[in-house]
Amino acid sequence: MTNVLIIGATGSVGQTTRNYFLDNTNDNLTLMSRHTQRLNANDDREKVIQGDVTDSSILSEALKEQDVVFAALSGNLAKMADSIVKAMDNSEVKRLIFITSMGIYNEIPTSVGSDGNLSSNPMLQTYRNAADIIETSDLNYTIIRPGWFDNSNDTNYEITHKGEPFGGHDVSLKSIADLVVKLSHDSKLGSHDSLGINRK
Repeated sequence: MTNVLIIGATGSVGQTTRNYFLDNTNDNLTLMSRHTQRLNANDDREKVIQGDVTDSSILSEALKEQDVVFAALSGNLAKMADSIVKAMDNSEVKRLIFITSMGIYNEIPTSVGSDGNLSSNPMLQTYRNAADIIETSDLNYTIIRPGWFDNSNDTNYEITHKGEPFGGHDVSLKSIADLVVKLSHDSKLGSHDSLGINRK
C-alpha cells in the first residue's frame, strides 16, 4: 500500500488519476486542491487538504507520511514546481511525478505536428521552465509529457524518452492515470527521466 499525494486533484488529469487509483489499487490518497468543495472523499482511503501549492506551510503538512507526490497543475508551473521541489527537499518524500506537456524539448516531429513544439508555441515555456527546475533537483522525479488528452476508455499508449521523437498526437486521460499508478509503485521506473506518452 502506497501513500500518494495528488496535487491538483480537481483537474481533469487529477480526477481521472484519483479514480484510477481507487479502482485499481488499495493505496491511500491525499487530495490537495484550492477548490476542495468539488471533492467527495472516500473516508476510508482519502483525506482532503485545501490550499495553494505555493503555500509552503500547507504543502509541508500535506507531505507528511507520503510516499509519492503526483502533481497535475495549470498556471505558473515554474513557480509551482519550485515550491514543490523546495518543500520535498525539506521532507522525507523524494518521489515526484509531474505533468508537463509534449513539445517542451521541440521533440514533436513534422509527421505528428511540429507546430506543437516550444519553438512555435511560446505558451509552453512555463512547462519547460518547470521541467528544468525538476530536472536539476535531487529528487527521484519522473516528468510526464502527454499528447492532447481525451476521455476515451483505452490504455493503448506508448512511451518515449527525453531525446526521442514524440510518437503521436493524442492520448487518453485513462492512459496517463495508468502510467502514474505504475510509476507510483516502482521507484525505478522512469526514474530521473522525462516520458512522452501518446496513443499507439
